[in-house]
Amino acid sequence: MAEKKGLIKEFSKGIIAENPVLRLVLGTCPTLATTTSVESAVGMGLAASAVLVCSNVAISALRKVIPDKVRIPAYIVIIASFVTIVQMLVKAFMPALDEQLGVYLPLIVVNCIILGRAEAFASKNPVLASALDGLGMGVGFTVALFLMSSVREILGAGTFYGISVPFLAENPMLIFILPPGGFFVFGVLMAAVNRLAEKKGKPRAELRGCEACPMAHSCALNKKEESKEEVSKK
Repeated sequence: MAEKKGLIKEFSKGIIAENPVLRLVLGTCPTLATTTSVESAVGMGLAASAVLVCSNVAISALRKVIPDKVRIPAYIVIIASFVTIVQMLVKAFMPALDEQLGVYLPLIVVNCIILGRAEAFASKNPVLASALDGLGMGVGFTVALFLMSSVREILGAGTFYGISVPFLAENPMLIFILPPGGFFVFGVLMAAVNRLAEKKGKPRAELRGCEACPMAHSCALNKKEESKEEVSKK
């Protein structure tokens, strides 16, 4: 029973408590870029979720085989393989969605949510727990994209999933499908989630730069910034 509760917790944490977009503030680039319509947002969320689950399972299964010194390149190769498969499937069966997502579909390879979960969780935990972690994070990512895209498409285009919304279809507020509108909706959603977190006694989500990323300790860019800080102090 305790093990079952633990597995449920691994799945549910990514949806609310550790939502990758609204709580951990990861993956903001595809979040802002693909949420101009619900169709593209849900497509991106499902594609990223599929890659998350598959890469987590593969990395967890190989965690004792992959040498520590080459783990990051190995993770990237595994993730890139699954992204290629997903991209080929989308191109074959959903060409319109592939055109909408454009370059952001192959860029799932460098999505910090996927690489971060590989390093922070899948490389240290069993296959089942890693699969549930990836699924929970994927669902949380998709939910965040759906909420943002719903607001932006309804207010900015006057439609919802391509269906016209009365009154708003004739008077759309175009600012919401432009970058400023994306940042505004993102900020409002983060504020709402922070408010809910505070009521439950949890810390607020903050934009903390590189140190917020699960890969910060092994990132070359972060190491350069740290060395610059050390030199400036001297």
